[in-house]
Amino acid sequence: MAQPLAFILDVPETPGDQGSQEPSPYDESEVHHSFHQLIQEQSQWVAQEGLELQQREQEATGSGQQTLRRPEGTQSTATLRILASMPSRTIGRSRGAIISQYYSRTVQLRRRSSRPLLGNLVLSARPSLRLYDLELDPTAREEEEKQSLLVKELQSLAVAQRDHMLRGMPLSLAEKRSLREKSRTPTGKWRGQRGGGGVFSCCGRLRYACVLQALHSLGLALLSGLQALTPWRYALKRIGGQFGSSVLSYFLFLKTLLAFNALLLLLLVAFIMGPQVAFPPTLPGPAPVCTGLELLTGAGCFTHTVMFYGHYSNATLNQPCGSPLDGSQCTPRVGGLPYNMPLAYLYTVGAGFFITCITLVYSMAHSFGESYRVGSTSGIHAITVFCSWDYKVTQKRASRLQQDNIRTRLKELLAEWQLRQSPRSVCGRLRQAAALGLAWLLCLGTALGCAVAVHVFSEFLIQSPEAAGQEAALLVLPLVVGLLNLGAPYLCRVLAALEPHDSPVLEVYVAICRNLILKLAILGTLCYHWLGLRVAVLQGQCWEDFVGQELYRFLVMDFVLMLLDTLFGELVWRIISEKKLKRRRKPEFDIARNVLELIYGQTLTWLGVLFSPLLPAVQIIKLLLVFYVKKTSLLANCQAPRRPWLASHMSTVFLTLLCFPAFLGAAVFLCYAVWQVKPSSTCGPFRTLDSMYEAGRVWVRYLEAAGPRVSWLPWVHRYLVENTFFVFLVSALLLAVIYLNIQVVRGQRRVICLLKEQISNEGEDKIFLINKLHSIYERKEREERSRVGTTEETAAPPALLTEERGD
Repeated sequence: MAQPLAFILDVPETPGDQGSQEPSPYDESEVHHSFHQLIQEQSQWVAQEGLELQQREQEATGSGQQTLRRPEGTQSTATLRILASMPSRTIGRSRGAIISQYYSRTVQLRRRSSRPLLGNLVLSARPSLRLYDLELDPTAREEEEKQSLLVKELQSLAVAQRDHMLRGMPLSLAEKRSLREKSRTPTGKWRGQRGGGGVFSCCGRLRYACVLQALHSLGLALLSGLQALTPWRYALKRIGGQFGSSVLSYFLFLKTLLAFNALLLLLLVAFIMGPQVAFPPTLPGPAPVCTGLELLTGAGCFTHTVMFYGHYSNATLNQPCGSPLDGSQCTPRVGGLPYNMPLAYLYTVGAGFFITCITLVYSMAHSFGESYRVGSTSGIHAITVFCSWDYKVTQKRASRLQQDNIRTRLKELLAEWQLRQSPRSVCGRLRQAAALGLAWLLCLGTALGCAVAVHVFSEFLIQSPEAAGQEAALLVLPLVVGLLNLGAPYLCRVLAALEPHDSPVLEVYVAICRNLILKLAILGTLCYHWLGLRVAVLQGQCWEDFVGQELYRFLVMDFVLMLLDTLFGELVWRIISEKKLKRRRKPEFDIARNVLELIYGQTLTWLGVLFSPLLPAVQIIKLLLVFYVKKTSLLANCQAPRRPWLASHMSTVFLTLLCFPAFLGAAVFLCYAVWQVKPSSTCGPFRTLDSMYEAGRVWVRYLEAAGPRVSWLPWVHRYLVENTFFVFLVSALLLAVIYLNIQVVRGQRRVICLLKEQISNEGEDKIFLINKLHSIYERKEREERSRVGTTEETAAPPALLTEERGD
């Protein structure tokens, strides 16, 4: 038996307690009281037999040295009793001690009732000592008997109670695992055959064991299969171990965007594209031939597909009805399926945006609670060193990954600690502020210049009729905008290299803000170009298709330029640095620029959902390719950051930027298109209406004429959809959830600080009380010694006193 179990089981007992009623191990108050009684019994035993302890205390007292805190081996018996009664000494041991006491007494009672005393038997009637299987060490024998009784009692409990009991025992994991294995009770057919012997019983046990092993292996295989289905699980662990949490946050953000697009695409396929594919409209003419350039432009043969707005009909999808030439709406067949396509198109896009908003707010709140975790970071270095290793890891590759993760985590923590220890001087801060102001002016001028260049170039393309007739000329504006988005961040990066940033976290945040301003300026100019200039120019044509194709071209061109930047910006630079310059220094992964590229692409997707319902599918394909391209380039061409830093709040910052500038801007753009812009009269599901939003009013009038059975639906539409108060109420609730979550976390931080201060004060109180106890008992001991010395002097023989006087 192991030593911890022996320590718990060897609890002394007094004879007076044998007849008392045993407390239940499930009653916490009784358990604590019983264990406190055991501690008192043990302290009495120490008081009777601790002569050596008293001698040490007398020697320490005689030396005249008083310390604030002594080791427990030199403390008095009363102090030991008080220390043993403290909650910190009894937590985790009370249940194990009372169970040990219970089974220790049970063993003695069973011995007295089952085995007669050897002295009461005659010599011939005494049994052989071999029948009792006596050992040389009686302590080990008692431990085995106590363990066997403990196993029997555990077998009589339910599985949940048994697991709860084992978890509460202060034993090592190996001992708990051994007790769990021994206390497993057979069920079913095996339990019925335990009493029988022979070959059939052995075969039944073997078959039962084989079935259990097969089920256990199947469960482990299913569990490992579910873990393997997690997207990029091993790749993310490898990236986090080699490059740290800062680079890992980019790939986690990409994974989050993939989930958002998958959710939005599921709604669009189920309620828009699926019904339209099931009831295809009649094409106005022959389908154009695909030339391959459509993969870049989105025009040509892609125009008359479910990918773009103009392909969808404005009728109920229960009969084959083509688009009438006069623009009138098809009448539904009697008894058919009343699936109104304009209504489904409008409300599916609206529901998709609403669900995305709810999911985005929930993700942001959850990420805020995870990253801005309550409590301080004191002791985080020790926790990382001693508590980070997962002892379940057995494979070599997994253990190597875990080592890399722990090492990178320690580097980040130490770098953050060093930043706090080295503040700047006043002159250094002034120089830093001047450099930051100059760099911000240059970056803002660059963003403003890019926006003006995009506006001028878009007007030039509208006014040139030669470029309008060529399909390849459609890629000019996306190419120019992509080059500006690619070159301007490099200029901001050069300016950031001249700035004296103390913290790499601050450097990344500044770069993100500058790139965000650039993207917002360009996207705002493009939105004015699409809904302001293009709608006026394309009167009598399907301008929705053009806007959808334009957004598709921007998305594709952004992906192509990202591939070129990865190739020439990382791969070629690494080759030149290693081969020509003879340096081992590789480029670092630019987190700010890459994250803003993801936000820019996602914003284009949200802007184009209304005009191209299949655009989220294109974004999903792009994100998958971006992940594998960036991962390969990162592992082959990049190095870990020279200045490690802890990206504890990065995910929250990324989701915040995705929510407020990106999603909110796309929602405003689509609301303006739905409420204010007149749809095309030649294509799409809203061709006969003055605005897209009017489709809901037409449906309400149709329901009002249908009869009183559906009269509640117009009321719902009028007061919950058309009423702007409900929209503002939902928006206010979402903002209130975010605000309350922030305030709750702040309140929890304050409460935890107060509790830590209270714990510190209680510790000081305990030290004060222990010192008082020491002083009281030392004073009593000095009084006793002085009293004993006085008694000895008075009891000395007179002859000795005479000799002393003579000397």
